[in-house]
Amino acid sequence: MVRYSLLRILIFFGFLFLFWLIGLRNNPVLLLGASAIASAAASYILLRGMRDEITAKLVDRHEAKLEAKHEVDPTSDEFAEDAEDERPLHDTDAENPRNADR
Repeated sequence: MVRYSLLRILIFFGFLFLFWLIGLRNNPVLLLGASAIASAAASYILLRGMRDEITAKLVDRHEAKLEAKHEVDPTSDEFAEDAEDERPLHDTDAENPRNADR
């Protein structure tokens, strides 16, 4: 991520120097604005692969955090409650003969 940011800054300063050489040095607002717009467009095109790699790493890290968050600790009360909920229920009518007559 640091490499991507440094490349973005270098591209900006490259355009800043180029536009300064062209003659925009008399108008600093135009110089900075044109450099920012041109560097944003160039970065979008030139750094696409690096941006996709960073995005994939961030998504993988986020999914790993979500999986770790949803894992249940076997020593927790929640684990015991889930195990109790998964046990099969007994038919109470078959075990209690008084309820079978009704």
